[in-house]
Amino acid sequence: MEKIKEFVEKGNSLMAEGKFDDALGFFEQALLLNQSDPDLWNFKGVALRSLGRYEESIDCFNKSLEIEPRDKNAS
Repeated sequence: MEKIKEFVEKGNSLMAEGKFDDALGFFEQALLLNQSDPDLWNFKGVALRSLGRYEESIDCFNKSLEIEPRDKNAS
């Protein structure tokens, strides 16, 4: 799980720098390690939305809500 945390931290850092495509890659790597974490789907969704890939981002947010219907962070 430590590797997931590293991927998320790096992804969030890249998001803050406006490097959305690079950030997306880190969030996708985290998801390869754990597809049942709704937060990871949210991170990916935010990165996709920032890239203008709206349909894909909606799919990620919906996946997050499938996993945790009461997810308050789902964008």
